[in-house]
Amino acid sequence: MSAREEGQAGAPPSELLFTDGLPDLDPNSGYRGAVAARAAGITYRQLDYWARTDLVTPTVRGAKGSGSQRLYSFRDILVLKLVKRLLETGISLQQIRTAVNQLRESGVVDLAQTTLMSDGASVYLCTSNDEVIDLVHRGQGVFGISVGHVLREVESTLVDFEEQTVDPMDELAVRRASRAS
Repeated sequence: MSAREEGQAGAPPSELLFTDGLPDLDPNSGYRGAVAARAAGITYRQLDYWARTDLVTPTVRGAKGSGSQRLYSFRDILVLKLVKRLLETGISLQQIRTAVNQLRESGVVDLAQTTLMSDGASVYLCTSNDEVIDLVHRGQGVFGISVGHVLREVESTLVDFEEQTVDPMDELAVRRASRAS
């Protein structure tokens, strides 16, 4: 039995994040900006603005100079989609920045078990049902976003796109080398 089959047989569903055809978490592979924007449901202009203001920056490769392209990891795209959802609910950009910083500190498996709750003024990162229930009982939890659900949406969107691998020689250097020869 392969490691994947063992994981499917005995692991809880939350640990089955990636199955056949879905993206692996390779730190040297990512998705170009246009794909990241489409998968997150945002415009390229939003993506560019969020990268320039350090709300969500590409972790695989940032744009450095003319001709280079950003590469966004699966996790980056997940955070982009969560930011979009929070903005749609009217959460302030300041609170979204706080939530994004909290999300950056969590692992992907943790993210699958996470619910973002908000009372309209603050965003709470809940990692257990007890935390969600506690917020609701105190009258603070107005709405919640299941990160695991959003994660599966991003997975199903990205299955149609090919990841790009980071090349130590950037795109502009490749063009210059091809012109020189």
